Amino acid sequence: MKESRESEFFSSRLALVLAVLGIAIGTGNIWRFPRIIAQNGGGSFIIPWIIFLFTWSIPLIIIEFSIGKRTRKGTAGAFGKLIGKRYLWMGAFVGFCTMAIMFYYSVVMGWCLKYLVALGSSDLHPINYEYYWNSFIESRYEPLFFHLLCMVIAVAITYRGIAGGIEKANYVLIPSLFLIMIFAAAKVLNFPGSKEGLKFLIIPHLEDLLHYRIWLEALSQSAWSTGAGWGLILTYAVYVRRKEDIVVNSVLAGIGDSLASILAALSIIPIVFTTLPHEQALEVMASGNTGLTFIWIPQVFEKIAGGNILLPLFFLTLCFAALSSLIAMVELVSRILMDTGVERRKSVLMVGILGFLFGIPSAIEIAFLNNQDWTWGLGLLLNGIFLTYAVIKFGTSRFRKELINSEGNNINLGRWFEYVIVLVIPIEFICVLGWWFWQSATVFDPQGWWNPFHTTSIGTCILQWGGVIAVLLLLNRWMGKRMLK
Repeated sequence: MKESRESEFFSSRLALVLAVLGIAIGTGNIWRFPRIIAQNGGGSFIIPWIIFLFTWSIPLIIIEFSIGKRTRKGTAGAFGKLIGKRYLWMGAFVGFCTMAIMFYYSVVMGWCLKYLVALGSSDLHPINYEYYWNSFIESRYEPLFFHLLCMVIAVAITYRGIAGGIEKANYVLIPSLFLIMIFAAAKVLNFPGSKEGLKFLIIPHLEDLLHYRIWLEALSQSAWSTGAGWGLILTYAVYVRRKEDIVVNSVLAGIGDSLASILAALSIIPIVFTTLPHEQALEVMASGNTGLTFIWIPQVFEKIAGGNILLPLFFLTLCFAALSSLIAMVELVSRILMDTGVERRKSVLMVGILGFLFGIPSAIEIAFLNNQDWTWGLGLLLNGIFLTYAVIKFGTSRFRKELINSEGNNINLGRWFEYVIVLVIPIEFICVLGWWFWQSATVFDPQGWWNPFHTTSIGTCILQWGGVIAVLLLLNRWMGKRMLK
């Protein structure tokens, strides 16, 4: 039975914007941004972070919107249709990279869901949080169960299509997420002593801007947080109506994601600064994503009035943010399969099974998850440069005039956009990827940076990226026959 035409399009701009915000707002906003901003000068970090929002993230979001709307194909087919079938492998790599992230992203969502359930059953009060976290991770079967549960939830939503599933879910998830974050931020800012944390967040020290690390961390955060370059927005753009405004929707997505990050920081950093001495607060914020989220934040919330309310809300927010992103990942991979002729429901079920099976190693071994996060997190930077190359290959001026400044746009882009594509994004890519590789060789793994079997080595990136690209090149002709009929 064929799907109705209504299920193939977002019903309104609001539905589309909420769905795109669902892509952009993920765990990176809530558990990574507060940590990174605390480690990089607070208010000083905001300045380069905003600059890169407009010179990396929003331009790539615009590119994704334009390509998806024009080609009506998933990532692989979109590259083939836009710049020729010999480049299908590039689009397939974009899709594979995000699929690889999906495999462990559902595991991370499972951690958040486990803690939310534990809080609801009072299993988490009062305990040694480090022992609790280690016991949970080392049990293996528990992370595996919650990984399965999260994949089932995401598949159940995506199975119902755009209007019947994804759109309805985001109507609930995204407004609820913002309401919770606004409530939490307002409550935290009323605590005695929270002004010190607020001042740290909003007052820049201009001398900090002379440190190159702040700029590179800001670019990394913007690239990973907004969903730009993941191929997810390209996939959702397949379902936008012909007169939908590309530029306005892209800017709304970028700004909405940034607002969520700021609200998360306002909810966490003032509490840490209120309950701990300044130096210890900075030490806690540097304890890593999992250490901060699952060990330190529960301890900090325990020390404040109303913490028994705020802590469950914190993990509920994490679950909502993770789920809205996870369903977009399931849709991305499903869309690629649909382009080969597989019916939606069958493709979604296939993705769900693959997602669970290939997520098992990350669920039972955190070192494997960390390796995949390192490899495919950096792979997203390759995605960004592949999308940029597609625009250059198509013709930057032609792309701007035909695909962006098209019917439905109220804001047309000038020639400055072409310079961002041709010059700025490639320079940013070289700088940030080079910096992370330098970090691997000098900080993370000086002795084994070349070893492809080390967790955060350059070698593991080259091996895995190269292997995937080689396979996709071999499959390129077959994909062209199936996707470009």
